[in-house]
Amino acid sequence: MTVKLALVLALAIPAAAALAVALLRRWPNIREAATLTAGVLLFADVLYLAREIGGGGAPDVELIEVFPGLPLAFSLEPLGLLFALIASGLWIVTSLYSIGYMRARNETSQTRFYVYFAIAISATMGIALARNLLTLFVFYEILTLSTYPLVTHHRTENARRSGRVYLGVLLTTSIGMFLLALTWTWWRTGTLEFTPGGILAGTVEGPELIVLLAVFAFGTGKAALMPFHRWLPAAMVAPTPVSALLHAVAVVKAGVFTILKIVVYIFGIDLLTDTGASVWLMYVAGFTIIAASVVALGKDNLKARLAYSTISQLAYIVLGAALATSAGIIGGGMHMLMHAFGKITLFFCAGAIYVTTHKTKISEMRGLGRAMPVTLFAFLIGSLSLIGLPPFGGSWSKWYLLLGTAEAHQAVLMGVLLVSSLLSVAYLMPVVVHGFFSAPDDDSGAVAIKEAPALCLVPLCFTALGCLVWFFFADAIRELLLPIVGG
Repeated sequence: MTVKLALVLALAIPAAAALAVALLRRWPNIREAATLTAGVLLFADVLYLAREIGGGGAPDVELIEVFPGLPLAFSLEPLGLLFALIASGLWIVTSLYSIGYMRARNETSQTRFYVYFAIAISATMGIALARNLLTLFVFYEILTLSTYPLVTHHRTENARRSGRVYLGVLLTTSIGMFLLALTWTWWRTGTLEFTPGGILAGTVEGPELIVLLAVFAFGTGKAALMPFHRWLPAAMVAPTPVSALLHAVAVVKAGVFTILKIVVYIFGIDLLTDTGASVWLMYVAGFTIIAASVVALGKDNLKARLAYSTISQLAYIVLGAALATSAGIIGGGMHMLMHAFGKITLFFCAGAIYVTTHKTKISEMRGLGRAMPVTLFAFLIGSLSLIGLPPFGGSWSKWYLLLGTAEAHQAVLMGVLLVSSLLSVAYLMPVVVHGFFSAPDDDSGAVAIKEAPALCLVPLCFTALGCLVWFFFADAIRELLLPIVGG
């Protein structure tokens, strides 16, 4: 198999899976086997591409020239490879979890769910491997449209209302600002290609550079920077596997990945460092980190609390990009992976609790650890990783982000990172403390252990284990990302 074919297959495999799932709708077991097979094939394909990065290659392929000099094209570079590995690997795990969750809940329209899930993964691959801004924008929009039916899966009035918020915010920001920024960049530079070192130096400067960065940053609504964050809590009306897709596998990661890629390959970190054009974005990210954490403290609904936690954690990655230092970029890229494993673990646990007990409020989960010890212990591991404590992966990404603030001489933002870790303790640990150390509400004494179905339990144990494993293999991620910062 050629590398160019592997690039095309990264998009084609999940797209073909969507078609296969639709055709197999009458045979649920075969339908779900097709989903899992596609997940394994996609991950194997991305691993094959990873070998090319290891050999120093940078293959690309063009599908079609939309306008003269503006093709839909794909290429392989370290940051995109990392995102592709995260999305393809966690698609397998999320699919396993989805089978257990959807069957345990007797959810309707399961075929439609798996079809749109596969289309969303195909769009995510298009974003990860995009060679230029036009290609990224096209697949960014496909991702928005393909996840809308997942957000509104239950088709209740509340789901439809939340779906309108979801679609309204994401389309308004992307069409109103992202597309404007893309057009502006083409007008000023004559190219939209992602280029090491950036393409704007010598063509855009002064206040124009700051404004262009703002249009890009806020136009990337999936990054959920305040005040364009409302879509994310609204989307929590969706089934828990969709929440996992939104928060860990695809949607929000597509947003922060886009900002990282634009900073590195469109603006260039040297240009932002020399001009200080991204300092304002550092403080917007810092504000989002603290404000979202404070809001999370007041949420009793577990998924709502986790949603605001995600908004805060995403801003870590935006902060890493805005710092425009080697450590900041590496920390931001590394946090994409560490947050993916930590947050998907927490959402898997929330779904397992709901499937087993039908409880959604933290105040209702007193003594739950006695009945679901494996689930609550996994929740503890995911929480500790997001807080940033060793020996869990999140400690390394936060370490590099702290180094990035030191390199940028931003002591205030270093303080923001430290305070936010304490706030993370405050909004995550009560779930564990109430679960293990509080008496059940019914005060019945002994509680029978009743965990979620195996297809829910095994994935959350796997991702919790990943939070630990990545602590010991974080240097491999650092080595992968070093070339994008000139290392």
